Amino acid sequence: MSTTPLSSTVRTRLGRRKDRASTDRADLYAILDEGRICHLGVVIDGSPRVIPTGYGRSGDTLYVHGSTGASSLMAAPTQDICVTVTHLDGIVLARSLFHHSINYRSAIVYGTPRLVTGEDEKYAGLHAIVEQLAPGQWDVARRPTRKEMAATAVLALPLEEASVKVRQGPPGDEEEDYALDIWAGVLPVHQAYGAPLPDPRLRPGIPVPPHIADLAR
Repeated sequence: MSTTPLSSTVRTRLGRRKDRASTDRADLYAILDEGRICHLGVVIDGSPRVIPTGYGRSGDTLYVHGSTGASSLMAAPTQDICVTVTHLDGIVLARSLFHHSINYRSAIVYGTPRLVTGEDEKYAGLHAIVEQLAPGQWDVARRPTRKEMAATAVLALPLEEASVKVRQGPPGDEEEDYALDIWAGVLPVHQAYGAPLPDPRLRPGIPVPPHIADLAR
């Protein structure tokens, strides 16, 4: 993995609140690695589409996948796209409505993806995606067949051009508003795994595997 700081480009430079930007590549990795769903932005027939999809990171490459019949995945390698990942950490409640905000961590990755055609990298990309969603699942589930692999498209997007933006902390009210008798602060927001729900067709006697049980704790 690269330790080179994120380079500033026209698309990644913040127009306002530049103090919330980060050029630390480690911050980009942390935001991507904690997420589960990204939004893939692509233009199809002149119309923009934003597709929520699973993803995975391996080194300095981001992988997304879908059906070979998905127009979004087929159109993406012919153009610049963007992929976004956002974490909502809190609702910032100020004394004035104008200064209400949210605490968040976000990353936007720009670039032209390539369709992965090599079998080894395709497996590696799918491995990264599965492990992003449920670490440890790749080693216990049945591997895809050749027919299933042929029906699956995997895109690889380099983490070369990216924007990282973070807002944390309490509200910032107007100085005169601090004297108001109005509660202000942050309402934290957390995302967590719940208790595993077994498939109704699960054969009796098959326990929840340790790697899934650990995620639900």
